[in-house]
Amino acid sequence: MPNVIKNAALFPDAIMDTLIMLVVTGVVSFVIGLPLAVLVVITKPDGILPNKPVFWVLDKIINLFRAIPFVILIPMTFVLTRMIFHTTVGIKCAFVPLIIGTVPFVARQLESAMEEIPEGIIEASVSMGMSPWQIIGNVYLKQNIPGMVRGMTITLIATIGQIAVVGIIGAGGLGDLAIRFGWQRQMGDITLVVLVLLLIIISIIQAFGDWLVKKTTH
Repeated sequence: MPNVIKNAALFPDAIMDTLIMLVVTGVVSFVIGLPLAVLVVITKPDGILPNKPVFWVLDKIINLFRAIPFVILIPMTFVLTRMIFHTTVGIKCAFVPLIIGTVPFVARQLESAMEEIPEGIIEASVSMGMSPWQIIGNVYLKQNIPGMVRGMTITLIATIGQIAVVGIIGAGGLGDLAIRFGWQRQMGDITLVVLVLLLIIISIIQAFGDWLVKKTTH
């Protein structure tokens, strides 16, 4: 694998760029997606604070952005990216499409996790006179940590694929290496190494997620 040896110095920076994009996207998407998920769950017709207009708007917005293919979302966000970072190339420009594309996915994953809570627990909480804020904090969130961990594990693994795609706009990372060397220069060995590294990263995320689920399951 002569190409891999010759370009070995490029891999540490590519791995670091990938991890930076993964962490920033994951944290920001969770911070935004969690309140969205809570709002969708509590404003449903059978929620603790039913509100049809709010639920309808949030549900349709989440569905809309989930329906946009990521390769189409990237150029759609160029204007916003240029307004924020004054460029559409590089690692910074990847954050806008990555976050916009990941937030709806996080919201749906966390919503699904909250829906797994038995209805009887919610009804018991209401009958005990708990306020909506108490139910949100003590039931939907505190009792649902394993479900949220599973949802975020799935999200981070899916985000790895999106990070690879943003290599088409020169955002750096392992995807950028695969495109610049593996595809444009026909260096198949570079592509193979990138795939192995991505597999290792995904395996670590999955293993850590599974461990955390076991630790938080009572």
